[in-house]
Amino acid sequence: MLRQLLSIAVLAKATVLSAAAAGPDPEQIKNLVTFGDSYTDVNHHSDGGIVWPVFAAQDGNFSLFPYGKSGATCSNSLTPRPYLSVFESQLPTYFAAKANGSLGALLPNETIYTLWIGTNDLGVGQLLTGGQASGVTVVDTSICAVNWVQTLYNSGARNFIFQNMVPLETTPLYSADSYPNKYWTAQRNTTEWSVFMKELTTAGNAIARLQLQLLAPTLDGAHLGFFDSHSLFADIYKNPQLYLNGTAPLNVTGAAHSCVYELNESTSGKAVCTTANGTDQDSFLWYDELHPSVQTERVVAQAIADAIRRKSENWITWLQ
Repeated sequence: MLRQLLSIAVLAKATVLSAAAAGPDPEQIKNLVTFGDSYTDVNHHSDGGIVWPVFAAQDGNFSLFPYGKSGATCSNSLTPRPYLSVFESQLPTYFAAKANGSLGALLPNETIYTLWIGTNDLGVGQLLTGGQASGVTVVDTSICAVNWVQTLYNSGARNFIFQNMVPLETTPLYSADSYPNKYWTAQRNTTEWSVFMKELTTAGNAIARLQLQLLAPTLDGAHLGFFDSHSLFADIYKNPQLYLNGTAPLNVTGAAHSCVYELNESTSGKAVCTTANGTDQDSFLWYDELHPSVQTERVVAQAIADAIRRKSENWITWLQ
């Protein structure tokens, strides 16, 4: 099985390398349309400030059309949650707006679509703790995310960036040194969770990339970029001095806003919270136990904008 997967990957890579031109032209993109979860939701600021699509639109001089929603999974049919998923809510909302003309003229050649999803599919209440629909695995959730590309392509979209999952085992929620917090106060084996989460994110990202490599050559006239959020966040974790610039000591294991609860305490109870103020927050990789800080959002935004404008290929691979 492994040999077959490797053969597929080599074949896909060879096909991609033979493509005439991968990625959009530097000044081609005018519009940025974003899908995803709280990492992308511009209205519910889970990072305590401005989320990356707003910064990216500013950095790249794009018109922003945001559809990401906090709490979302790829599909509620796979990982059911009472939130606005990509396939059951975000895509239908976009298609409805497109149909009624409220989006204006989003020309396919000038518009790029991004997706950053998976954190909630894998996390507490879903794959990590067994809350997914019967028989669903990380294979299904990864294929669902890739199907987002095909669905939009079939509707006429032609430019895409697929953002893979970050190393969630390094978040305060899923690290081996985790503590009872607003996302989970019940008893757990933190080491086991951290190891399992690393397996899930690594496997999910690998599956998605292989699927995208197979899909890319079939998308005639399209551009498809694989943005390696995982490697970017791993590098911030390893070399914070290159990315974080706050006035407090650099911190990649804690959170700018952390709240410690008693074991099994209700999250409506009184927690012991610690908050970094002002520019001290820019010294943190994480804002709270699960979400990136505003400074990390700035880093992601600049990397995305530079990738779209073809100023940098550091974190993106154009598959088509």
